[in-house]
Amino acid sequence: MSGYILAAGVRVAAACLVAVSLLSPASALELKETEGLEQLGFINPPPVSERVPQEPLIVDLEASGRKTGVPGGDINTLIGRARDVRLINVWGYARLVGYNEKLELVPDILKDVEVVDGRIFTLHLRKGHKWSDGKPFTSEDFRYFFEDVASNPELTPAGLPPFLLAGGKGPVFEVLDETTVRYSWESPNPLFLPELALSRPPFIYRPAHYLKQYHARYGDPAIIERAASAQKARSWAALHNKLDDMYNAGNPDLPSLQPWVRITAESDQRFVLVRNPYYHRVDSTGQQLPYVDRVIMTVADGKLIPAKTQAGDANLQARNLSFADITVLKKGEKNHGYKTLLWPISKGAEISILPNLTVKDPVWRALLRDTRFRHALSLGIDREMINRVLYFGLAVPGNDTVIDISPLYRAEYRTRWAGFDPDKANALLDEMGLAKRRGDGIRLMPDGRPLEIIVETSGESQTESDALELVGETWREIGVKLFVKPSQRDTMRDRAISGDLVMAVWSGLDNGIPTSEMPPTELVPSRVDWLSWPSWGDYYETGGKSGEKPDWEPAVRLMQLYEAWLTSISPEQRDEIWHQILQIHADETIRIGLVSQVRQPVVVKDVENVPEEAIYGWDPGSQFGLHRMDEFWLSGQR
Repeated sequence: MSGYILAAGVRVAAACLVAVSLLSPASALELKETEGLEQLGFINPPPVSERVPQEPLIVDLEASGRKTGVPGGDINTLIGRARDVRLINVWGYARLVGYNEKLELVPDILKDVEVVDGRIFTLHLRKGHKWSDGKPFTSEDFRYFFEDVASNPELTPAGLPPFLLAGGKGPVFEVLDETTVRYSWESPNPLFLPELALSRPPFIYRPAHYLKQYHARYGDPAIIERAASAQKARSWAALHNKLDDMYNAGNPDLPSLQPWVRITAESDQRFVLVRNPYYHRVDSTGQQLPYVDRVIMTVADGKLIPAKTQAGDANLQARNLSFADITVLKKGEKNHGYKTLLWPISKGAEISILPNLTVKDPVWRALLRDTRFRHALSLGIDREMINRVLYFGLAVPGNDTVIDISPLYRAEYRTRWAGFDPDKANALLDEMGLAKRRGDGIRLMPDGRPLEIIVETSGESQTESDALELVGETWREIGVKLFVKPSQRDTMRDRAISGDLVMAVWSGLDNGIPTSEMPPTELVPSRVDWLSWPSWGDYYETGGKSGEKPDWEPAVRLMQLYEAWLTSISPEQRDEIWHQILQIHADETIRIGLVSQVRQPVVVKDVENVPEEAIYGWDPGSQFGLHRMDEFWLSGQR
């Protein structure tokens, strides 16, 4: 195994596979048959030697400090809505390439990746790899996606997605042989590999053998017409898109490469996901993963999930649990035989206050873009008090930025302008010309209006509202009145885009643990749904057809750095770009974070190999996915 070659010419990733190391071909390993596949619904499955790839990914659990498991049993978990069944494809985290616990990208479904000049990517599949229905997984599945799905205007009217563009151009796609494909761009494309490792990946392959029967180019028109009528689809394209449901787990007939698959649709309240008999990973004793036979997801009222978890109704639960539930969960441990792990959440901040720098009110726009104003608001927050009152002192006060788990972390990014200093805050506001106050001490804006800030919330978090009440108490000391306005997330985003929203509260950066190889998208005005600068994001996303062109110097500089990252060819270049972006955020206080590394309760009952200490996040992390849920097993199976 060669690992993969980066543009700098340095071989990496081979040494990164400590926890998921390829020890030897399957032919040199005595594979063990998995019992009970027939009982799970698979009729006459072939022997394991014909189910796993000829070159599987062989996991050395002992090397990573885990225990070799015993196959069998069910993991029960609760979900707040039926659509959350899609989390099985998040937690399973089978990706072409994925992050290991060191946040390094390593081959997973792929045997190997070669990268030349940051623009030519050669993907090597595992010989003998099969879909969950036993059909071969080959380069044809990549060709079908690229040529017949992504490049078909009826199926994909918007054209190739951004991660398949470099310098505005798509790649040359080539099938080299049955297990090798190549994507070649004229310019570097550092977005490509990180995109493949997301919690919701783009799935640049499709089960061609299944979907072709519903594609106008390949399928029988009569069969397509009957299927479209049964699915109430208006056209073959609508039918194809409905059945092509790689992420949502909504189509039980769609073959998968994930560790657990949905094979029936008998209920929308209880979902039974069964082990994929053709999964590509094997432990070093010859047992095919995943260890657990079934993951059972039961829909429950989200507000009742903490109580039901405390009552022992789940043996692996984090979804719909929050920091506020920890005390109750701890009380139930003894009686119901579970333990409550506390994993730090990997967001840049648990709560972040976001001034809308593209608000249309000209007076507010001038205030919010004045660096002194944002510094004053940040200095007027007692983060230590918020940490004590809401998080028992267990969180980390500071800015909304990378946390200390990230290799990009510097203490200054977290602490700059983030101390509680009302005297300094008052001095800055006076310096801005906001010295006039009304009788109750609230300052007056340049046009005579009182300095009253409406901070809008999604209405989904009582903790956010409680935190804002605490912020409001100390902002009064600097002459600023805060009003909390509960709303809904869609309404709030619409108001931000229209320029009516002045300030919002949201969770911090989704990815507080980036490496320089991950795109800095969240920190630049690149998307319309970023509440800090929606009009600038709209301009970028539409290529200038709508929105506003950034005219604020820090935003202009951030976009220049982002474009530089998108054309970078070396880790050293990307590292330097990241630090410049993070320094701008630290200097400008664009996002006013409160605290980070709040603890996520993870309830575990009779499940082995769940790490005692771990991060909990969406990207990178896929919640349980980064910690390899396919290696979890049930102690009752001993």
